[in-house]
Amino acid sequence: MKPADKRQIKSATRLYLVQALFQMEASDSDVETVTEEFLTHRFGAQEEEHDWLEGNANFFERLLTAAVSNQAKVDQHTDQALVEKWPLKRIDPTLRALFRAAGAELVSEPTPPKVVISEYVDVAKAFFPDGREPKFVNAVLDHMARALQPQNF
Repeated sequence: MKPADKRQIKSATRLYLVQALFQMEASDSDVETVTEEFLTHRFGAQEEEHDWLEGNANFFERLLTAAVSNQAKVDQHTDQALVEKWPLKRIDPTLRALFRAAGAELVSEPTPPKVVISEYVDVAKAFFPDGREPKFVNAVLDHMARALQPQNF
């Protein structure tokens, strides 16, 4: 597999992670159920109108577990990065899932913060292609990364 292919798979996995976290919140599903669904029915699935990219199962499971186990810490750092009138519970659930996914990667993986920020800004662009959300995501994640990994700035 070429390096670009590995990078594309990891990027797709981040997108799936945000979708999984959104689904867990929306349907009150548990980690095991959502993990099984994504690994079985999303990663590399082929449909009439859309082919899903393959994902990295180990990376997905690690980050999903980290997002759940570190949710309170990540939510606290997200709230600190948001303006007072817009706490985490008031923002779009897709953005909430995105911040939890990125925060989990910042606290549990050796990924450089600039890579995490860039990757999740791209995820935001996939969900909000014409909106201001990607700039908002960039600002919030920069604040979170500086608080969670000050040694890398």
